[in-house]
Amino acid sequence: PPVPASAPAASAALPPRALGPPPLGPVSPAPRAESGKLSTVACLEECGPEDGGVPADAVLAPLREALDACRPTVQKQVCDDIGRRLTVLGDAWAQGKLSAPVRKRMSLLVQELQQQHWDAADEIHRSLMVDHVNEVSQWLVGVKRLIAETRSLPAAEPAAATDGSAQAGPGPEDP
Repeated sequence: PPVPASAPAASAALPPRALGPPPLGPVSPAPRAESGKLSTVACLEECGPEDGGVPADAVLAPLREALDACRPTVQKQVCDDIGRRLTVLGDAWAQGKLSAPVRKRMSLLVQELQQQHWDAADEIHRSLMVDHVNEVSQWLVGVKRLIAETRSLPAAEPAAATDGSAQAGPGPEDP
């Protein structure tokens, strides 16, 4: 009589100990943490104010100013190509063909460009190319080239160069 009672008890106790419960998802949160700098862009999009309605001019005007600043030192053919691509960007924006995340990231990219944060601008450009390639492939190449050309300009301030101020450097009292 003791054999039938103890056999089921022993077999019932072993399998759970040997198997254990199945894992409840990823072992580590590595995919989230690994994104590094791009998480800043993602957070600004998700956590930031709902301003997907960035005016096109707020993005295009500074890009065109940067292009004008490059014209004296950059080949005409290169400048014309960048100009054409900025026009494509402007048309896509005007026709509502750009999603809110793309408009928002372009707004951030322009802010970084104006502050001469070249690496940050380049990082945003890369994130756009990776996350929204179908939307941006026609014109983002021009923005990338513009970042590169503006970066290699002789230590001028692209934003301040056209504001007509007589100051040589950005003073703390600049608006």
